[in-house]
Amino acid sequence: MKYYIFCKDELLLRCTADGSYTIPEGDEAPVEIKPWTHVMNVEGDKALRIDMPVTNKDGYEMVGLRKSYYKLSQEDYLKAGKCHELLYWDMNTRFCGVCGAPMRMDTDISKKCTQCGKEIWPQLATAVIVLVHRDDKVLLVHARNFRTAFYGLVAGFVETGETLEEAVHREVREETGIEITNLRYFGSQPWPYPCGLMVGFNADYVSGEIQLQQSELSEGAWYDKDHLPTIPEKLSIARKLIDDWLGVREA
Repeated sequence: MKYYIFCKDELLLRCTADGSYTIPEGDEAPVEIKPWTHVMNVEGDKALRIDMPVTNKDGYEMVGLRKSYYKLSQEDYLKAGKCHELLYWDMNTRFCGVCGAPMRMDTDISKKCTQCGKEIWPQLATAVIVLVHRDDKVLLVHARNFRTAFYGLVAGFVETGETLEEAVHREVREETGIEITNLRYFGSQPWPYPCGLMVGFNADYVSGEIQLQQSELSEGAWYDKDHLPTIPEKLSIARKLIDDWLGVREA
């Protein structure tokens, strides 16, 4: 079995002789498991958190979950994301939200209150993201919470009682002041930072001038294929939408 071992947002990887990386695998974990450590069962593998990063163990390296995308197979990266989400859920649901009593695992993906019997399951925060087209240009924006200077797409969380399509129209209108039409579903992507699901769309511009929501966005403009700013990393559905527009095919 594989051991998905996290310290905060860093994942423990095994460094192989050929310079590649894998998830540690074997009958026992490559780290000491404390008596109080909750080891979760995740589809035949194990997931757990450790208090301190592994820094002095030959053949092992701690890597941020985002960076692990470039080091692991797609299968292992996606599984690591799922484990990270479940560990986050486990850490944040130790006590019942109804009566305050301790929660206990009931199945591999559910908990039950030890006092009142309240049952809970992991929940996703669903968000929409959209590439808006205007003739031969697309709308790219820089959000204030971006850590670097890259430009991404209009995105936002789906609100209660709202369809995905309604959320796309609302987010574009709120963040940029423009109107769109002809929504086309592109695809979806788990986004374990910490527990999201991104649903991607293409859409066409209808009317309006860009008026940025200043609390959310610092820059935004129409760009053609020959004059693009820095765009998101390969791991994101935003990049997949842009690459699809550019005609770039995944290797």
